[in-house]
Amino acid sequence: MALVIAGERSGVGKTTVTLTLLASLRRRDRLVQSFKVGPDYIDPMFHQHVTGRACRNLDPVLTSEAYIQQCFARHSQLSEYALVEGVMGLFDGISSFPKDKGLMTNDKGLMTDFASTAHIARLLDLPVVLVIDCSRLSGSVAAIAHGYQSFDPRIKIAGLVLNRVGSDRHLSLLKDSLEPLQLPILGVLRRQDNITIPDRHLGLVPTAELPELNALIDRLADLGDTCFDWQRLLPLLKSESLPSTDAINRVSPYSSFPVKIAVARDRAFNFYYQDNLDLLQQLGAELVFWSPLEDAAIPKDVRGMYFGGGFPEVFAQQLAENISARDAVKTAILQGMPTVAECGGLMYLSEQIIDFEGKSWPMAGVLPTSAVMSGRLTLGYRRAVALQNNLLVKANTTVYGHEFHRSHLTLTPTQPLFETSRYDCEENMGCEGWGLPANVHASYVHLHWGESREIPQQFLKECLKVASPGM
Repeated sequence: MALVIAGERSGVGKTTVTLTLLASLRRRDRLVQSFKVGPDYIDPMFHQHVTGRACRNLDPVLTSEAYIQQCFARHSQLSEYALVEGVMGLFDGISSFPKDKGLMTNDKGLMTDFASTAHIARLLDLPVVLVIDCSRLSGSVAAIAHGYQSFDPRIKIAGLVLNRVGSDRHLSLLKDSLEPLQLPILGVLRRQDNITIPDRHLGLVPTAELPELNALIDRLADLGDTCFDWQRLLPLLKSESLPSTDAINRVSPYSSFPVKIAVARDRAFNFYYQDNLDLLQQLGAELVFWSPLEDAAIPKDVRGMYFGGGFPEVFAQQLAENISARDAVKTAILQGMPTVAECGGLMYLSEQIIDFEGKSWPMAGVLPTSAVMSGRLTLGYRRAVALQNNLLVKANTTVYGHEFHRSHLTLTPTQPLFETSRYDCEENMGCEGWGLPANVHASYVHLHWGESREIPQQFLKECLKVASPGM
């Protein structure tokens, strides 16, 4: 058994409730594994900061239903307790999906909440705790709870967490309204003025930028010790692995000796799926983490580079001032070093970043384009078809990824990597991605490699072509 934390809509406090549970469990020295529904990078950072264990993303668009079951089984069985944080509202998903993914459907052969929290709860056969924002509710809370309880009989609502309760009188009204439903109230969180996680243009501010985070986690743990019905919650959280043939473990090393890969990881670059990093290591890579913000050069003796997403625009001045690092990256790429750059990484490889104030900051200068910040948000799942053989995939290969950024490029590539379309309606989104030089894969599309192990295999294959250190 494990538990899914779901919301009746976005913004009701799922992440706060999840972190409060995790913080209180860790204070009790409990070993807990967390998961996050969807493609998000930042919420998992907070999970990991609290638990000390990498949070795993559960996303059937980026991977598959089978992969989700394998991933959950593998990682939950290594902990005492397991907790899944949902995405958006419980039933908010997408209604259109490729027919070749072997999906579980309802009696009518349709799934209108694909990739939703409810979809994952059904897939893993887990009970759900529904978080309700009660700040502007009293008697109507019962209608909301009843609707979610009865909407899909396959979903077991184990209980409710009432968030943003204003007073004892308010709580009494809520409890009186909910009593006929016989839904357990598993937690009550009062309105909190001293617990706020700052955010900005792409969501929460990442953990590495919050010097007061530990104090915040302590306050959450204090809250969790008193606001939850632990006698009811602990048995629900107890981890029991799903029976599964764990294909995730069946990865043969690609080489008989470690292949060193420089992975940019600091405040500017920190959007990585842990499964991607794990796969590289399982295939024979030795990951060497470095900082384009702080380090004067890339690590020695590496055969490839990996730049994840993040917030290079926030740290554009510091990145620009580290001239030696920028020059080292450009020189290595021009000398043929295989390099993967996603979103923020792509921006770093461009000629310059133009920030929200219109200031220009020079970057590595590998790609003949500039990244311009704007108020427009590009967001959504993508179906991407490779237009040519490139560093990661062969021509005509289809991959599924996710875009989430507020920048655009001043020039588009003459020989793009992908033709992209929206995942849910096949609307053509145009061509994108840079593959020149040929040893570069730079794209706005974030990829999860769990269901496509050929991608890291191909990357390491190209890295092995680089002359070994010392030659």
